[in-house]
Amino acid sequence: MAARTDFYNDLEDYPNSTFLYDEDYNDEVCDTTSVVEFASVVTPAFFSMVITLSLAGNILVLVILAKYENLKSLTNIFILNLAISDLVFTFGLPFWASYHIWGWTFGWILCKTVNFVFYTGFYSSILFLTVMTFHRYLAVVYPLSDHGSQRGCYGVTVSLVIWMVSFGVAVPALIFSSVQNHVHDKGYRLYCEYNDLNWRNVSSYQQMVFFLGAFMVMGFCYIMILKTVFRSRSHMRTRTVKLIFSIVAVFFLGWAPYNVVILLMLLTKNNTCDSNKILDYGLSVCRLIAFSHCCLNPVFYAFVGTKFRKHLQSILQKCFHRRSTMEAQQNRPAIIPSMGSMY
Repeated sequence: MAARTDFYNDLEDYPNSTFLYDEDYNDEVCDTTSVVEFASVVTPAFFSMVITLSLAGNILVLVILAKYENLKSLTNIFILNLAISDLVFTFGLPFWASYHIWGWTFGWILCKTVNFVFYTGFYSSILFLTVMTFHRYLAVVYPLSDHGSQRGCYGVTVSLVIWMVSFGVAVPALIFSSVQNHVHDKGYRLYCEYNDLNWRNVSSYQQMVFFLGAFMVMGFCYIMILKTVFRSRSHMRTRTVKLIFSIVAVFFLGWAPYNVVILLMLLTKNNTCDSNKILDYGLSVCRLIAFSHCCLNPVFYAFVGTKFRKHLQSILQKCFHRRSTMEAQQNRPAIIPSMGSMY
């Protein structure tokens, strides 16, 4: 089995990544410096963009829901919680961006807290998206049935259950995460990682189970929705089909490659150096794509949701109108009492 550098092992071993290589390394056998440099430059830059877009987009969604929409609506309750999930997930990204550059510099309390919050946002986001899909399926395929799902208390109860499940599956990250001191040829660095290899592997398999389960549920629901929509003569058919295809495609294309790479790293025991490098590059790139999901939902609302677009335009118009009014007042010439003719 080809060895890898200690430094890269430590750098890559952080939440949602997997490391199953032996700890007896020889830097002369397999030099992964290029992979380290790639991750340390691209990851912080990309995460900075994702953080900015996610904060702006999801906070805007919360503002629009609070200002213009009925929060007793089931759909709005789920959208509200999905936006909160994305913000919770985003909370961990600045720490991981810094982690790729300087190692872990925030202490053991934040190590456990950030890991726990990060995984909570990860799982709750997937669960809310899946539940929203299931209720859309019920509304379209069985429109006349009373599922009790339109009551606000039902939405609050389901949301609380999802958050409790998310907290529960994220607890191992809280318990088994710790700050580790790894020594390499250039000194030492501190890293926030799982201190138990078995739990690290369990975490990786758990992610894949959640992904496959969610995708199977979403796939079934949307196939049934498409069948129902195509049988109807609704003039909204084209828009509905586009929305459904976009949601499923982005969900699958974003998370599938990431989970495939993790599975390969879990199952592959005897890699060559070149194979290790390919998997390392693949994990770095696929992680960036997958983690960008937290800033994509507001984009769907803006481009597909007519009401959201109208509310957004209303907010922007008010902001620009207020700004123009303030500028006009500032630029207005002072009125000086006339002392006679201008000529």
